[in-house]
Amino acid sequence: MSHVTTHVLDAALGRPASGVPVVLLSEDGIILAQASTNADGRVADLGPDALEPAVYRLVFDTASYFAASGQTGFYPRVTIDFELTDAASHYHVPVLLSPFAYSTYRGS
Repeated sequence: MSHVTTHVLDAALGRPASGVPVVLLSEDGIILAQASTNADGRVADLGPDALEPAVYRLVFDTASYFAASGQTGFYPRVTIDFELTDAASHYHVPVLLSPFAYSTYRGS
């Protein structure tokens, strides 16, 4: 299993946000992985099985998702910087998305 996973839910439509392109980057901007959310809004295989403790960035291409779902969004991208502090733990970073707001948290 990937060290980092994500899940995107479209709060405005009340369903998973499928087809959202997601990129995982290192702190210095190197692309470590890229994928798109599946029909359940999840990316279960995003990057390596192990990462060193450091700061990483997830970038969600929400403009593509909104265009494909017939919505107009205010945020063309959602960028989340997070710090991986424990090389043994799994990090799940979900996003609750709507055209004019988003939120995130450390999931399990």
